[in-house]
Amino acid sequence: MVRLRGSAITLVSALTLAACAQQPVVQRVVPPNPFGYQKVSAVCTTTPVKTAPDGSMSVEMTVRSDDGLCALAVQKPGNTNYRSFGVAPAPQHGKAFMYNFDDHTYITYTPSTAYAGKDSFTAVLIPGGTEKRTRLTVNATVDATGVTIAAPPKATVAPAARKPVAKHTTSRRKTTKK
Repeated sequence: MVRLRGSAITLVSALTLAACAQQPVVQRVVPPNPFGYQKVSAVCTTTPVKTAPDGSMSVEMTVRSDDGLCALAVQKPGNTNYRSFGVAPAPQHGKAFMYNFDDHTYITYTPSTAYAGKDSFTAVLIPGGTEKRTRLTVNATVDATGVTIAAPPKATVAPAARKPVAKHTTSRRKTTKK
């Protein structure tokens, strides 16, 4: 009886873990910086991912528009990165960038500097083979608190070039009297 109970517990645990493994793993992270130029935003938070009945996913993101990015790391079932990906539609008030690194697919969003408001984009995640594509919609709330834009330098106006003055000459007709 004890052996049967232990086997049942093991079976239930294995089935539970197998069910969890079928869902993509999504988490907010500080991304690696393989390109050497990435700056992380001072404000970057995400909610847990919601999965709709059709399999599409969504996440809420809060980010500051301080020229820094906010990132999510995604893994397909099996804890590997997606084979391919894309963004459709793209964000209207910033830029989305995706790349694979160390068995993760990273989705980053950088809002336009000093923009404040709502933005969204959808990452299309392609696992490869005959597996179905997954859509992850990122709904961003962008905050511009404390963000300032440097004033552009004042343009200097060069003095206008002088136009050459045309010289007019007049000629007199000589008339003779008869």
